[in-house]
Amino acid sequence: MDELLEYLTGVLEPDEPIEPETELFSSGLLDSVLMIGLIMFIEQKCGIQVRAEDVTLDNFDTPERIKNFVESAS
Repeated sequence: MDELLEYLTGVLEPDEPIEPETELFSSGLLDSVLMIGLIMFIEQKCGIQVRAEDVTLDNFDTPERIKNFVESAS
């Protein structure tokens, strides 16, 4: 989780700290271009393949949801 939060903070440069429940996509912090970079980061760091149908708000809207998705995909 720490690496994910560090990555997101570095890429998004938010005004407020990113917490596990921070809404990324639905709040507008993360756009579709940045989502591609996030998916590449996850695939490289976690050694998993993220399919297009996996990229949903349920899986990717918060760091906590991303962590849960990665754990279930591993």
